Amino acid sequence: MFTKNEGSLDRGIRAVVGVLALIAGFTMLSGVWQIVAGVVGLVLLATAAIGICPLYSVLGINTCPVKPAERR
Repeated sequence: MFTKNEGSLDRGIRAVVGVLALIAGFTMLSGVWQIVAGVVGLVLLATAAIGICPLYSVLGINTCPVKPAERR
């Protein structure tokens, strides 16, 4: 369906920022900002885990160094 479009550096940054957003949401924020931080953190962690960013697909961005024929 989708092909991987995130490189390892991109995935690592997403994972770190996702964890930081979740930590901030659970410890420092309240109200609607807590929900926003939680959703953003979960989305970033999910896209880092699977290596596919739907927004990148729509915008035609690809940070994955592997050729499309070699992706799984």
